[in-house]
Amino acid sequence: MSFVIQAPATVSVPVAGRAERFPVRRVYCVGRNYVEHAKEMGFSGREPPFFFFKPADAIVPVGAGETGAIAYPTLTKDLHHEIELVAAIGLGGRSIAAADARKHIWGYAVGLDMTRRDLQGEMKKQGRPWEIGKSFEQSAPIGPITPAAQAGDVDKAEIWLQVNGQDRQRSNVSKLIWNLGEIIEHLSAAWELAPGDLIYTGTPEGVAAVNRGDTLVGGVAGLGELRVRIA
Repeated sequence: MSFVIQAPATVSVPVAGRAERFPVRRVYCVGRNYVEHAKEMGFSGREPPFFFFKPADAIVPVGAGETGAIAYPTLTKDLHHEIELVAAIGLGGRSIAAADARKHIWGYAVGLDMTRRDLQGEMKKQGRPWEIGKSFEQSAPIGPITPAAQAGDVDKAEIWLQVNGQDRQRSNVSKLIWNLGEIIEHLSAAWELAPGDLIYTGTPEGVAAVNRGDTLVGGVAGLGELRVRIA
């Protein structure tokens, strides 16, 4: 097959302990999915889940033991970190029951949902979509994907983030408002999931601003660490 312009390269993420990589199709993100984070953003209760997208080329893959680098983005003076458990879909489907969701997950990774909070907030005030706050270049760093069979009990895993060696976020995946099965059930009711999809499952409390030169180190127990420097 020939194209009238050069076809974009396939975005992919390293796989722990393997030479093969995981190709990325779509990046789904779950909003306000930890109770304490919802409260710090001015909300409370178990509201229905909602989702937004990041483009696949927002992904910044970071290999094991490496420190990734992302640029401080344009237009913002309030760039925030959000550490997240990421689920990688290996088996697609539509209208997947929560009880069957695990068979669709190929593996798990540690991710960051970087957010231009000031731009997001302004769009919220105007009642407009807030992709400009979420869906920009290099806004989705991610570490290696660990196959599900090797990931341990992610449902009860500690999740944490430090900035320049100081704790910012520290919680447990068990505190998700909507768990992984429920997330996949809701997502697959609206969109057909397919191999290569990534799901950023939400961030705990403690989100805050970062600056140029900061180093972010985060992790989910059993999945290793993700290290990123703001260039």
